[in-house]
Amino acid sequence: MKSFTVYKSKVVCILNDNIDTDILIPKNYLKSVKRTGFGDFVFAPWRYDKDGNKIKDFVLNQEKYADASILITGENFGCGSSREHAAWALQDFGIRVVIAGGYSDIFYNNWLNNGNVAIKLDSEKRKMLSEIADGKEIEIDLINQKILSGDLSIDFEFPEIYKQRLIEGKDAIDITLDLEEKIKEYENRV
Repeated sequence: MKSFTVYKSKVVCILNDNIDTDILIPKNYLKSVKRTGFGDFVFAPWRYDKDGNKIKDFVLNQEKYADASILITGENFGCGSSREHAAWALQDFGIRVVIAGGYSDIFYNNWLNNGNVAIKLDSEKRKMLSEIADGKEIEIDLINQKILSGDLSIDFEFPEIYKQRLIEGKDAIDITLDLEEKIKEYENRV
């Protein structure tokens, strides 16, 4: 897993509340259990018309946001049915950080477990950040838990266990392997 300490990227804003997993990756695209190949289908109901043509006005189809990998969005992001494909699709599209007012529990854990960053900010801070940073580069400093854009600095909370895993670039399997000797010692005792 790629480590994450300080990250700079362009921002794209989709400030809708209740963006569900059917919007993130519709069920008809869930034909694989590989983690790649889903990026073209992220936000498909909003990105494409009924004939499969890109809707020019949708933000993710605009050249200005082509290399944005930080998404600022609304409340209750990733709600709906449980599907890890939603995290895979966003990641495959290039999104690495989502800043929302809140997340469904399942999406939140899937997103973090796939090595990405999910930041919770209140609506006032998200609005201010989106007005300043939309289409521009910002910095996410996970070590100091700060979002930086020019003179603006916003603190955020982040679960310590995920913070350490991301900084070290380790997933749950890596953490388990780090404990292999202790596991063997325990097994020998019982």
